Amino acid sequence: MSPYSIRVSPAGEQAKAAARRLADATPLKLRLSYAQGFCAAVIARYWTNLQPRPFMNLRPAPHAPSLLRREALEVIEALEAAARGLSIEEASYLIGSSYAIMLPPELRSDRGVFYTPPAVVEQLLDSVTEAGVDWSRVRALDLACGGGAFVAPMASRMLKALVGCDPRMALRNIAGRLKGYEIDPFAAWMSQVFLDALVSSTLRIPAEELGSVVEVCDSLTRLDGPEHDLVVGNPPYGRCTLTKQQRETFKRSLFGHANQYGLFLDLALRRVCSNGIVGYVTPTGFLGGEYFKRLRELLVTEATPLSFDFISDRTGVFDDVLQETMLAVFRKVPSDAPKPKVHLVQCDAKGQLRVERTPAVRLTARSGAPWLLPRTKESVALVECLGEMPTRLRHWGYQVSTGPLVWNRFKTRLRLKPDASTVPLIWAESVGPDGTFAFRSARRNHLPYFSLRDGDEWLLVTGRCILVQRTTAKEQPRRIIAAELPLDFVREHGAVVIENHLNMVVPIVPRPAVEAATVAAFLNSAIADRVFRCISGSVAVSAYELESMPLPNPDVMQRAAAAGDVGSATAIFAAAYGTA
Repeated sequence: MSPYSIRVSPAGEQAKAAARRLADATPLKLRLSYAQGFCAAVIARYWTNLQPRPFMNLRPAPHAPSLLRREALEVIEALEAAARGLSIEEASYLIGSSYAIMLPPELRSDRGVFYTPPAVVEQLLDSVTEAGVDWSRVRALDLACGGGAFVAPMASRMLKALVGCDPRMALRNIAGRLKGYEIDPFAAWMSQVFLDALVSSTLRIPAEELGSVVEVCDSLTRLDGPEHDLVVGNPPYGRCTLTKQQRETFKRSLFGHANQYGLFLDLALRRVCSNGIVGYVTPTGFLGGEYFKRLRELLVTEATPLSFDFISDRTGVFDDVLQETMLAVFRKVPSDAPKPKVHLVQCDAKGQLRVERTPAVRLTARSGAPWLLPRTKESVALVECLGEMPTRLRHWGYQVSTGPLVWNRFKTRLRLKPDASTVPLIWAESVGPDGTFAFRSARRNHLPYFSLRDGDEWLLVTGRCILVQRTTAKEQPRRIIAAELPLDFVREHGAVVIENHLNMVVPIVPRPAVEAATVAAFLNSAIADRVFRCISGSVAVSAYELESMPLPNPDVMQRAAAAGDVGSATAIFAAAYGTA
């Protein structure tokens, strides 16, 4: 278990919150400069008071501390005092994450700036160590080192592996084996400063001979360079727009929208040596989403997945991140039948990370299909069963598409009351949590009818359809919430329009192998929920993931339909997955 808590001290949290309030009160165009001046002042004070004293001068900041108001000076003193009571790794996180939350929101979003708590860093470094990293020899690279979350802890492990070595020789050894890239010059400076502090205080000699371990650059332009035994870190998250040249460069891992962390996973495979290790903190979305199918194919073509650590808490681990997060470790050597270890990481009341190990699972990785992985210990056997089930929705006679109406593009055509030109508009709230349909528009800006014009035929639904909510959270009792759209309702009105926060499961043949009512009953079952949770890595319930779910064969579904009651049918569903 990591010696660190994911939580900052109460005094640190209070000072961090005060720093955010100061930034929020600053004009947007001045906010970046303000955040840099503020944090430069905190670090200058921290360096002066650090014990034992660093055996060198503080490197000049790319943004000098500026004149700040009295209230800012008070917060600086409070933040530095809180940092002084922590280890260097924890102080780095406190000050670095304070800088991150003070950034202009658009800049932070564009660059995907989310700093990693020391406890999570240590857990990932433990995982890469278990994968075979030798800290006395490893050449390590962090492609997006931010404020230094990984650089200083890696140096610490290298120093421990070199115990007994002459200090100056150890210093040169680390300088030759450790490298960080960072696009933000100020964050790069922070990373280098905390590395200097750790090395200097550990070896009791000046750290100038380290040189500039952290280089200011855009990693995505550094495709070539020395290969490393380990590429590790927390890459930026979020969709991004690529130039034509960038899309060509990364086409092997791209499908549709590009996400920054997907590009960095691709880049890591380019910069790690054969048989080397990649360890990343990432969202779990790449495990199942359609936009990541080429990336998944690349990851098993060029590498072997070794371990996946699922961090169960979506809040309280990373500032302002609500996505499910994981620690993923790969070795750059392909494998025909990878069996990664799966660890379930939970945060206890004290903020300590506790790791529950599960048996290794066979990863079914067919041509970019979603990876089926257990999110609970009880789901390990289920995942093994899923890998043997070839049936999908298309075999039942159905496909999934998204409701075609993006309502805010048609605001002027929403109506409160019906007339000769309108049809019912079906919103997500029409699908109740109990799996029943009720025509309603209860939310703000939602109106129940849509006014048709010539050329709107593409919007109309005129036949049988099962509706599925497109967004659910893992904390909800069920991830799949479905209801059959009553055919009588459709016929009464001639047609309906479905809003795009709903998926539509529709027949693709005149006589599907499974009745629509049985499909809806299955989707609302407990076993369907368990299966979907082994696929989905985000709050989206996507058409792609629904169509990728391993399903019972049609004969089983017909037996369930003939059972005559919900209890018997759900028991038949569960038995098909070996969980009765």
